[in-house]
Amino acid sequence: MEPEPDPARFRNLMLDSEPGCEEVLRCVFGIQEHEARLYMELLEAPDSTVAELAEVVDRDRSNVNRGLTTLLEKDLVNRRRRLLDSGGHVYQYRATPEEEAREMMHATLDEWTAFVHERIDEFPQR
Repeated sequence: MEPEPDPARFRNLMLDSEPGCEEVLRCVFGIQEHEARLYMELLEAPDSTVAELAEVVDRDRSNVNRGLTTLLEKDLVNRRRRLLDSGGHVYQYRATPEEEAREMMHATLDEWTAFVHERIDEFPQR
């Protein structure tokens, strides 16, 4: 699922003279700071559980769950169910590989650029 281009997000990004990787990630995908942090943590520690992530990012499990749901919707993470020896199961999360995320960001930026070029072409001529 490709994110929809949002001119306001890109305007804010352009106002920052030197945006960092996380800022670009947040802008392009329309995610919050804590969601970008979850993504970055999952790059470092794939197959983490909600409980493990909650401890690392110092947020409660319900906030982590909501953040992961957003990241799942944006195709930035995937999850798999692991059966526990003691019975039951736990979900483990893994970040979308960096290369794939980069490709998604490039595609979104290209869409936005096309949108801006269309607006420029509509500019009145005298």
